[in-house]
Amino acid sequence: MLVCGVSKRAFYSIKKHKIGLNTCLNTQCHRQRLRNMFKSNLKKTSSLLLIGTLSLLTLGTVAAEGAALDTTDMVGVSFWLATAMMLASTVFFILERNNVAAKWKTSMTVAALVTGVAWYHYTYMRTHWANSIAVGGSHPGVGDSPLVLRYIDWLITVPLQVSEFYLILAAVGVATAALFWRLLVASLVMLITGFLAESGEMADSLTWPLFIVGMLAWIYIMYEIWAGEAKEKVGQTSEGTQFAFKAMALILTFGWAIYPIGFALGQGDGGTDGLNILYNIADVVNKTAFGLMVWYAATMDTKASASAEE
Repeated sequence: MLVCGVSKRAFYSIKKHKIGLNTCLNTQCHRQRLRNMFKSNLKKTSSLLLIGTLSLLTLGTVAAEGAALDTTDMVGVSFWLATAMMLASTVFFILERNNVAAKWKTSMTVAALVTGVAWYHYTYMRTHWANSIAVGGSHPGVGDSPLVLRYIDWLITVPLQVSEFYLILAAVGVATAALFWRLLVASLVMLITGFLAESGEMADSLTWPLFIVGMLAWIYIMYEIWAGEAKEKVGQTSEGTQFAFKAMALILTFGWAIYPIGFALGQGDGGTDGLNILYNIADVVNKTAFGLMVWYAATMDTKASASAEE
């Protein structure tokens, strides 16, 4: 007996082979789905474990705080708000790291590191401020500014922020190592001279010259971002990346401009309240908003790549 010109035995042989092949393919697909599910669950579990660790550290630092926050102390409140914002941003960046393409994961990790390191230092800065208020501070009714803790934080987070410009360009394959080192060295010069000028470790006659050197380093970073190699290279990237890069550049331009204003306020005899509020606002803007722009660029580029592959 023939079925469509094929013998019955051959027909059933072909049908059996197709069923076996489909079963094999289904099994392979099932195994692949299981592997993907396992990887996804592993990533989520790792993120949740890290978030849980951060939560435990938060409880520990709060429990260890020596003095209660005075709710009428606006500087102290700004320290608390900044601390909460840094922790929330860190959790967000860690979770969102799993939703971007592999080439953007380093940038998202650095964004989480920036806010995570800042959160860690802010837990101690707010404690320092609250304790100094409780004992009267160095001036009656005025807390002691946690200057050393703040500069330790900046010494870690500011170079990481500057490196984000390099990482964004590296993610799309248009960065150079020379750009990274120029931005890194300029950021270190800006920080070191700023600390020496503001801490009073040097002679008073050197305060403003050191401040000017730090400002020149900042201006050089702005030049690299707005008119130098970084600006030239970003023109070769996607529209979403260009938007995020420009937004990050605006944040650093206007956000970092707050710090010289705070420095000038700190040189007077009016105490450190205004200085610390300005610094806290600047840190939130420059770290959280900056990281959100990194996340935006990563998300837009990942979606664009996925659409191009379909």
